[in-house]
Amino acid sequence: MEILVIGGTRYFGKRLITRLLDAGHRVSVLNRGSSPAPEGVTELRADRNDEKALESVLAGRTFDVVVDQVCYTPRQAAIATRVFAGRTRRYVMTSTVEVYEYEDSAFPVAEGAVDPATVAVDLGLPWEDPEFLDAHYGEGKRQAEAVFAAGAEFPWAAVRVAHVLGGADDFTGRVAHYAERIRAGEPIAVPPVNRPATYVYVEEIAAFLAWAATETDFTGPVNAHSHGPLTTAEICAAICAEIETVQGGGRTAFREVEVGEVSPFSFARSYGMDNSRAEALGFRFSHSSEWLRKAVSETLSAATVAQEG
Repeated sequence: MEILVIGGTRYFGKRLITRLLDAGHRVSVLNRGSSPAPEGVTELRADRNDEKALESVLAGRTFDVVVDQVCYTPRQAAIATRVFAGRTRRYVMTSTVEVYEYEDSAFPVAEGAVDPATVAVDLGLPWEDPEFLDAHYGEGKRQAEAVFAAGAEFPWAAVRVAHVLGGADDFTGRVAHYAERIRAGEPIAVPPVNRPATYVYVEEIAAFLAWAATETDFTGPVNAHSHGPLTTAEICAAICAEIETVQGGGRTAFREVEVGEVSPFSFARSYGMDNSRAEALGFRFSHSSEWLRKAVSETLSAATVAQEG
């Protein structure tokens, strides 16, 4: 298949591209050129926010599937609906569990809780402002999905990705944040009622995206996560166990915070999703207990090497 990946030069995007290449597909990668594209792909350089530049670099090209790893706003989605009309047979957008930030009525939450066809779109908001976008990450994804639902001429799907764990190249710093506090015996800030959330191993989400791009033709949103919701305490226990094994010592302490910032991977509301639609479509997820310790070990080992270097 001819596959275009927009973004995808780091973390699970790199793993997705490797899987696609290993399966024999022809892969093009479109980005601004700030990060090198993996070997074996056709590199296309353009700013996805520049519609004319996209039209120019894609002139004469068509794709079986486009996998969009970096669609964060409804404006970007609107450009994509115009630029890729007639250029792709299918479009897969990487979305997020954060689209459910206003939905706290059920645990776990299914895709129907946020129907893109009913989400209001406001293209006039300051989506280019990094601070605004960071503060409205989930809303940006919700509205991007809504744009595809309302105006795409091609079949589209949105993969709502759970929080991702694992990998030596985890750039989020979340696991490291916990490890530093556990090593020092410093308290970890959590809300008074700390809800569990669903997670996914970095290799598993790459496998799911590759499957979604090449082995199925479902449309609309789908939740993607491993079985077995995790609590902050369970994640900390895995981190603490790894620290004790490698370095000795380490203690987990929590401090409840009524108002103010809490630690990552701690939630006053549930971010637990229902993955039954994905499994009914044919994908089989693992259980978090199968990979949690491995995921923590990968990330902390890399962080230790970086510190020693």
